[in-house]
Amino acid sequence: MATAAARAASPTVAARVVTVVPILVLIIAGQVRVAEALSIGVNYGQIANNLPSPARVSSLLRSLKISKVKLFDADPHVLRAFLGTGVEFVVGIGNEAVPAMVSPAAAEAWLQLHVVPHLRAGARITCITVGNEVFKGNDTVLQASLLPAMRSVHQALGALGLQGRVNVTTAHSLDIMGVSYPPSAGAFHPSAVPHVQPFLGFLSATRAPFLINCYPYFAYKDDPARVQLEYTLFQPNAGVVDPRTRLVYDNMLYAQVDAVYAAIQALGHTDVDVKVSETGWPSRGDPDEVGATPENAGTYIGNLLRRIEMKQGTPLRPQVPIDVYVFALFNENLKPGPASERNYGLFYPDGTPVYNVGLRGYLPPMASHGPPTQVIHWFLLIAIVSVVFALS
Repeated sequence: MATAAARAASPTVAARVVTVVPILVLIIAGQVRVAEALSIGVNYGQIANNLPSPARVSSLLRSLKISKVKLFDADPHVLRAFLGTGVEFVVGIGNEAVPAMVSPAAAEAWLQLHVVPHLRAGARITCITVGNEVFKGNDTVLQASLLPAMRSVHQALGALGLQGRVNVTTAHSLDIMGVSYPPSAGAFHPSAVPHVQPFLGFLSATRAPFLINCYPYFAYKDDPARVQLEYTLFQPNAGVVDPRTRLVYDNMLYAQVDAVYAAIQALGHTDVDVKVSETGWPSRGDPDEVGATPENAGTYIGNLLRRIEMKQGTPLRPQVPIDVYVFALFNENLKPGPASERNYGLFYPDGTPVYNVGLRGYLPPMASHGPPTQVIHWFLLIAIVSVVFALS
């Protein structure tokens, strides 16, 4: 056996030790880093009774190289399942809890329960959405509570030392728009303006994004005789020219996003970024839901993925790559409403793609009754340490 001095002087052994240690750390931490993560995000809804466990979903998303996930709550099982993966999360406070969040104490208690423990454990939570599509309904109490609740959550983050680390915003339905064509004439609905004006001031001051849920599918379904399918699906078409700016739009999604930018600018803000918090296309619908087919869904998502991978911006902001969260990861069989609501998924619950857009992921089989993962890690640790000493 070599002496300690000889081992220290041996570059070969030192190189072996340096090589082994990072591998050991990655194995014990259970981390599998992808080389190049997709820049697209995905909405992970769970209104279903047949979905795979969060641990299996974590493996699926890592195999897909998707590194951004948006939740509609702050499910602790999901956040724990993704620890050590580097996946970036948006978590949500449901509409039913928004009025209570007006209280600073309630906001801090929510963060202490749903966010702080996961951040301390290493989760990447970068944004909290307070409510979802609040202005789509007629709940005036909810609408009046939204901004005060967001301010309380933001202040509570500051009190916990997390201000600047986690953004606070909310996601809006496109119904908040009063005018969306042409894009340059974009304007919020008059009834929403009194709420949106101070809301934009908050986003500007806190450097948080404006989230909008955009679905060109709805425009096509409601008027298929006048809305060109190719225009909604990013397929070749003559495009639409904005008569004011002369900018050419070859797809509806970009026109919708630029209309939101114009509406924000009309209220005096040029420093608020717009992100698409939801977009998708259903693969199946009721008889009156025109265009809800696997072919159209695959075309929409596939072409959108290609645009995003090109880091393409909208005509109004060509240098700013569009930021999108696709809706949704799985078909959700318990969602109420028309059939389309249960058929927006990229995948069936068994991990099979609903349509082919080149996303080839791996959903691990259900856990067997073999030895716990921690035991396997310790056996690997013992084996690697034995190899290191044998080489020395």
